[in-house]
Amino acid sequence: MEIGRIIQTEASVQEGAEWLAQREARFAEALAATCPLPLRRRQDGFEALLSAVVSQQLSVSAADGIWRRLEASGLIAPEAIVRTHEEDLRACGLSRPKIRYAKGLAESGLDFEALRSLPNDAVVAELTALKGIGKWTAEIYAMASLGRADVFAAGDLALQESARILFRLKDRPTEKELDQMAADWSPWRSVAARLLWAYYRVAKNREGIRS
Repeated sequence: MEIGRIIQTEASVQEGAEWLAQREARFAEALAATCPLPLRRRQDGFEALLSAVVSQQLSVSAADGIWRRLEASGLIAPEAIVRTHEEDLRACGLSRPKIRYAKGLAESGLDFEALRSLPNDAVVAELTALKGIGKWTAEIYAMASLGRADVFAAGDLALQESARILFRLKDRPTEKELDQMAADWSPWRSVAARLLWAYYRVAKNREGIRS
């Protein structure tokens, strides 16, 4: 099974951005306003997936604050999460549901190395089988930690709002509508996401997702 192209360098991001700009004039406009685009690559593994769980349904600043407290308390490794009392995790800012998700992830025995060789759909299916990990989290992990070039998180509100502004849409597109739009951006949908996040920052003067 093929896993598709992997984004590892800024050059790969630039290649994808140029392809998108040639295909869609709106992307050329966005690229002129935002260039250069960030690589947005993280290491894969438990810490990266836990970080994505922490970020769910939170602003960038709120998620950053919780993550800093978890790091300062040494609570970003599975063994630490398993043995730590819930109240200590709550003191770092995690909600009760996210505490359950974090502990479930820590106890899951997920084979992170095996994920590297799975195709995109299989990665998303494997991750969403874990309680508390939805499609958005799985797609962000596939993009940022596995470097998949053709994944798009259409449920991301910042991407929806950025697409509304860039494409002069009357209303913010739904997840289904944005997913349909993004089909035309394959095989560089992950770079399209990077470009839309960067454009969101310019248009709204705020971050769309944690770097």
